[in-house]
Amino acid sequence: MTMQTLTAGSPESQSADLKAANIAALRALFPELVTERIVDGKTETALNVEVLKQLVGDATVLDSDEKYGLNWHGKRRARQLALTPSTGTLRPAPDESVDWDTTQNLMIEGDNLEVLKLLQKSYAGKVKLIYIDPPYNTGKDFVYPDNFQDNIKNYLELTGQTGEGGVKLSSNTEASGRFHTDWLNMIYPRLKLAHSLLRNDGVILLSIDDAEQADLKQVCDEIYGEENFIAKLVWDRNRKNDAKYFSVGHEYMLVYAKNERFLTESQIVFRGQKEGIEEVKVEFGRLSSIHGKDWDKIKSDLQDYFRTIPDDDPKAPLKRFTKVDDKGPYRDDGNINWPGGGGPTYEVLHPASKLPCKLPVSGWRFPSPERFWEEFEKGRVVFGPDEKTVPRIRTNLFESTDQVLGSVTYSYAQTAANEFNAIFDGVRVFDNPKPIGDLKKLIAYLSDEHDLILDFFAGSGTTGHATIAQNANDGKSRRYILAQLPEPLLSSNKEQAIAAAFCLSIDKPLNIAEVTKERLRRAGAKLKVDNPMFAGDTGFRVFKLDTSNIRPWNPNRDNLEGSLLENLEHIQPGRSVNDVLFEILLKLGLDLCVPIETRGIAGKTVHSVGGGVLLTCLDEHVNVTEVEALALGMAQWRTEQGTVGDSTAVFRDSAFENDVAKSNLAAILEQHGVKTVRSL
Repeated sequence: MTMQTLTAGSPESQSADLKAANIAALRALFPELVTERIVDGKTETALNVEVLKQLVGDATVLDSDEKYGLNWHGKRRARQLALTPSTGTLRPAPDESVDWDTTQNLMIEGDNLEVLKLLQKSYAGKVKLIYIDPPYNTGKDFVYPDNFQDNIKNYLELTGQTGEGGVKLSSNTEASGRFHTDWLNMIYPRLKLAHSLLRNDGVILLSIDDAEQADLKQVCDEIYGEENFIAKLVWDRNRKNDAKYFSVGHEYMLVYAKNERFLTESQIVFRGQKEGIEEVKVEFGRLSSIHGKDWDKIKSDLQDYFRTIPDDDPKAPLKRFTKVDDKGPYRDDGNINWPGGGGPTYEVLHPASKLPCKLPVSGWRFPSPERFWEEFEKGRVVFGPDEKTVPRIRTNLFESTDQVLGSVTYSYAQTAANEFNAIFDGVRVFDNPKPIGDLKKLIAYLSDEHDLILDFFAGSGTTGHATIAQNANDGKSRRYILAQLPEPLLSSNKEQAIAAAFCLSIDKPLNIAEVTKERLRRAGAKLKVDNPMFAGDTGFRVFKLDTSNIRPWNPNRDNLEGSLLENLEHIQPGRSVNDVLFEILLKLGLDLCVPIETRGIAGKTVHSVGGGVLLTCLDEHVNVTEVEALALGMAQWRTEQGTVGDSTAVFRDSAFENDVAKSNLAAILEQHGVKTVRSL
């Protein structure tokens, strides 16, 4: 057995090749559709449009731009950007993290386009909920150009990590002739990549305002499918008295399912708890302790309590529960009609008169007499004084605590600002943070135990904060992945001066990602203080986008011999074992929070990832005399862990004394069940 060497150009050294995956899917369905052609002496894969026309019969195959949809200059290139693999990596930063060894949460510092590409192998089809609050393109938002040839280099230059201070960042102003085009070219590939990360029952939420709402809707219709559009939510933030024509104080949130048909067929519904239920329970218990079972007095006092709730308060619908008994507040005026008409019309005899009751206009809500009387025995059906009155549905407030969320919500913007400022000791570090209460409600509504939540425009980190806060509320273990560009903060910029000063005060680099991380640190610490019984995960692992640890072959034509000597070592200088280890995890499709154990074997440091799914030894020297003990020790450790399925072993290519050492080690591992052995 030979040991395959991974180079910078190897498919295993790059992020998922979505274009190749798409072609493979087409080839599996329609082999005759995929062909090959020679271009400049090279063989490349091509699709035969004539065959496609034959395969779809009478359906029209468009090969022109004259079709319905949103088109703009650069759309084709934006689509290519999403399909171009990333050659970058994510470097671990344990010193900037919280609870590195145990946490399941991720905070990634970097350009989200590249981050989304790098997450594909490990997280495709695993994210339940995506929430993003992208730049609204108001003329002040930062929208930087993506570089089709080398986006990693572009990112490092723009954020001042290479070169002489980096390239000056600028806003996408309305004066630009490509105002909408630039924004669309930015958002399109990111949404395309996000789509493949969603689970089949996943949902994406996108905050936006009027500037790009119409364009964003069309882009999402194309990427996610118009049939998967769920709703357009309206968030009434605040009124602006200085408006010229109308006070536009609302924002939107577009909601798309990955597969709405799957949700329907799986009978998946979304429900959230009615606001104010717990408060009413407390008040009802207090009144019961005072009045016992004097329902008239309890009803009177409860109505007084309800009158203190303003009509525009989310708890106002609870006022409809005007009656009380030992089951608590209830209403018995519910409609018993079959929804939509055409319901069953069986005979129901009134319990007192024994005569048939008047039928509901559209038939009974319940499909059979047996079901009707079953609901009656449960106390959920109420008869009128005689058969001339249609029976009604009784609803007990404390038994019916969930509801479908409405599409319009009032959310006072100042509340969000006050909540955020309180975390930073009253300092207004970040403008216009999203309200944590709104996101907690949506997270509770759309996700459940162990679900993964992603936000790749993390901003101040509200999504991460809301995730752990909701976990503290309901005791669940959701986890999050955040990605945020380390956009530089300038002390000379009036709008950034406070944030820049804050970063200086905590001795951190001046960029927005540092604000994100600090917010998560403070929010987690405060949650533990406020909820001493909560033992959930409030930590996060920090990773930073960078060029690959695997050195590309880039020869110096004037000194070819020197280039050959330099490239004997395939790992970039200055990179740690952890840097390389986590790149291997990414490129092999393993979770970045998977358990990692370390053991000394034959004098070498060996890592076991995911219970032996991956075994690595990245020591710099492996002699022929050490190979057998190292290989047998690794195989024994794998057996001890009870590893199920295949394992992969990875070594540093330059570590081996010679090719004999490499081939012997690979052969011994193969004899003991490790079929895939690689070096880099």
